[in-house]
Amino acid sequence: MINFNLSYAIDPRFERRSDTFYVPRDVEFSEEKEMSFVTKTAYSVHMLLPSLEASLKDPDLGFPSITDITQLYKEGIPIPKLKNQASMQILALRLVKAVCDAILIICNLKPLQCLRDKFSWLWDEEFSRQTLAGVNPYSIKLVTQEWPVKSALDPDVYGPPESAFTEELVELEIKDFMTVEEALKQKKLFIIDYHDLLLPYVSKVRQIKGTTQYGSRALLFLTPDGTLKPIAIELTRPPMEGKPHWKQTFTPSLETTDLWLWRFAKAHFLAHDCGYHELVSHWYTLLPSFFGIRCINALKFCALRTHCVIEPYIIAANRQLSVMHPIYRLLHPHCCYTMKMNAFARQALINADGIIENSFSVGKYSMELCSMAYDQQWRFDRKALPADLINSCLGIAVEDPTAPHGLKLMIKDYPFANDGLMLWDALKQWAADYVNYYYKDASMVQYDIELQVWWTETKGHEDKKDEPWWPVLKTPEDLIGIITTIVWVASAHHSAVNFGQYDFAGYFPNRPSIARTNMPCKDPTGEQWKRFLDNPDSELLACFPSKIQATKVMAILHVLSNHSSDEEYIGEHIEPTWGEEPVIKKAFERFFLRLKELEILVMIGIQTIV
Repeated sequence: MINFNLSYAIDPRFERRSDTFYVPRDVEFSEEKEMSFVTKTAYSVHMLLPSLEASLKDPDLGFPSITDITQLYKEGIPIPKLKNQASMQILALRLVKAVCDAILIICNLKPLQCLRDKFSWLWDEEFSRQTLAGVNPYSIKLVTQEWPVKSALDPDVYGPPESAFTEELVELEIKDFMTVEEALKQKKLFIIDYHDLLLPYVSKVRQIKGTTQYGSRALLFLTPDGTLKPIAIELTRPPMEGKPHWKQTFTPSLETTDLWLWRFAKAHFLAHDCGYHELVSHWYTLLPSFFGIRCINALKFCALRTHCVIEPYIIAANRQLSVMHPIYRLLHPHCCYTMKMNAFARQALINADGIIENSFSVGKYSMELCSMAYDQQWRFDRKALPADLINSCLGIAVEDPTAPHGLKLMIKDYPFANDGLMLWDALKQWAADYVNYYYKDASMVQYDIELQVWWTETKGHEDKKDEPWWPVLKTPEDLIGIITTIVWVASAHHSAVNFGQYDFAGYFPNRPSIARTNMPCKDPTGEQWKRFLDNPDSELLACFPSKIQATKVMAILHVLSNHSSDEEYIGEHIEPTWGEEPVIKKAFERFFLRLKELEILVMIGIQTIV
């Protein structure tokens, strides 16, 4: 009788875990791409990490001063010579330099944030600016008329649902401008809210050595001059281990102790924002870094929301569409290397005990949190940029037929939205020209069996396949909307959350990937509070990532933010079959010219700001 109990251990004599993730041959890198800098460097960084860990023997060792952090970008960290010198020689192009035959040093280029001003991370103005023009511009939302803000979590488990953002606290911060009631009515209050997503993980994450966790929110006010001003950060710990529910707000201050507590609160919140960006904004969305958008400012030219959710579209296209099908040809340039890049991510970044789990705030619960965010937040019909700004960003934009792009933004100086909407319109016009050439009426869409089966399989997210919000595919207009959304997510959206990673987070005080210590005020009678009062800057440095965590993240972000030596830009190269169709060729040329126009417009905007 066969025993089907699979709980037995793997016999190492016959079975072992593969070092690689299989991808079909038709989505593998081309030989030229396989030899490209970005890919080889990514693998080399993965090989470098064991030697780096050997060099930094104490995994908990932090930086004793800001000067030591700055020196990291000048002198690097000595590491032992690697056995695989060939891989190291490839890595040496950008990430390492030889000091002698026995020592190599990590020596990254300085991130843009560090080059501008190594102390800009302390500025509240910079904190606000990056919520709109930084690497994670999707999280900000309008505060609605419901006040105070409330949690949707079970109060019996997680404590009172009301936020600590009280009317009295907020009015103290905005009293020079208006009352809270007026701010709500005039749509001047905005929030970045990770409270409900993170609070269920606080107890579990705190059991991991060398890290901590809170539920968090940041409240911002739109001033009369059109800039955002952070006015409060709330950190929450649920009842746990016999301790009562703890919740406290922190505000900007000129008083020394409160000023340092505000800096601590920002460090914790930014660690949460950094983790959310990597696991949600970036992973659950991935397109390979090989497709840049040159013409976008906040799009950095240019995980869950990109890399992860694109896979079903690619698999369905390869299974159901002929390579000669016009829609396959339209999608292929935007998706051709995604599966390979995702395989690398699963092998070296989001794998168990990998870089993400060891260096970001939720640790080994990273993929669980990513799955939770997908379940709660992801909807295909809201991934088109206009719908995203209206719904996912909850009130950051409203429909207005008289406004540019049909949307009125609540914050006018919102580079990601302003630049993104211009690009969205260009992508949609190209998709419309293309689709309308091949599909003259609704019957041609409805009776294209390959197309219909592809869309049916594309909706095959097992736990979401029966949701009522999936778009129907009956008309050319339906197809244009679907195609534009997929292309947007796979190209421009990914560029926005990927290519700026090293510029903004390579200098980790600006965006720490993890907060390692609790807020010092949580137990005012404790030893940490005494150390904080005596030397607050040392306590903040102890809260920042350790040397090994910071260096790992710095190295991998540098790789991910780089462009391939054979970079392919949208609109630059026409597919051979398109060149044979005069109508498609002209449409593509118009698309290319429009991208060039946008590039000029954005560059003029950047120069005006500078």
